[in-house]
Amino acid sequence: MLLPLLVILGVILLYRWYRQSQILENLTDKYVFITGCDSGFGNLLAKQLDKRGMKVLAACLTQTGAENLKKETSSRLQTTILDVTDTTSVSSAAEWVATVVGNKGLWGLVNNAGFGLAFGPNEWQTKEDFSKVLNVNFLGAVDVTVQLLHLVRKAQGRIVNVSSLAGRLSIVGGGYCPSKYAVEAFSDSLRREMHHFGVKVSIIEPGCFRTPMIDDWNPHQNNLARLWEKLPANVKDDYGNDYFKQYSKNLKNLVDSSSPRINVVTDCMEHALTAVHPWTRYSPGWDCKLYYLPASYLPTVISDYVFS
Repeated sequence: MLLPLLVILGVILLYRWYRQSQILENLTDKYVFITGCDSGFGNLLAKQLDKRGMKVLAACLTQTGAENLKKETSSRLQTTILDVTDTTSVSSAAEWVATVVGNKGLWGLVNNAGFGLAFGPNEWQTKEDFSKVLNVNFLGAVDVTVQLLHLVRKAQGRIVNVSSLAGRLSIVGGGYCPSKYAVEAFSDSLRREMHHFGVKVSIIEPGCFRTPMIDDWNPHQNNLARLWEKLPANVKDDYGNDYFKQYSKNLKNLVDSSSPRINVVTDCMEHALTAVHPWTRYSPGWDCKLYYLPASYLPTVISDYVFS
């Protein structure tokens, strides 16, 4: 009885591997627009796709970031300056993309720009603290997508939205997790709407990876200290200094556990853009696969205990 089951399982796994290994042809004809290319995932993805011969349109927040990226890539790669929180900047970038791609349309849109200096207990933060991260991670991605969607539809292309393990399991207070949950919801509804037009939408849900956003602990420590210091005295008394120290320690442990192998994430992004059959969701990182995702399916009383 066991042998037939193993054979069936082997056939399923072999078929799955074969199906996912099929890659599109004529990739050199395809344009891909990536946000947040100054560093981290966006920067590495731009380089990877450029090496594959694809026509990369890389959006950077700073001129320095754009210039450094150009030095490390071919003449095919083009850059533009983009602040995803500024609708005027997004409109200008969208017009530039439309001019560059012409009648071909835009094959790939990767919403990668992100802001992560937002960790801390909810009560310690203000509406402005939440708004800052939501404007980049969620509303910025929405604005870019809406303004470029007609070009992606024209090419029957791909949209790749960067979420996080924090979009499946809320592991820290502040606006970061809500912004990633919102990316998940937006992507799900967009995927269903775009199915009729032949556009595929994929979500990337990385575990903890050592991008510049979390590579340096000091900005996160300073931000947490800022939140603590501006609290009213009565709120400070309720939490106590030991709570602040323990929260800071736990957050540092989370940052220190991050993996330096960020290519694991960009490989998933590349697959979503180049595979014949892209996945709906990618969860790169063993911490995500073996810990956070399973924990998200636990009864609430257990996951609350574990993460409290």
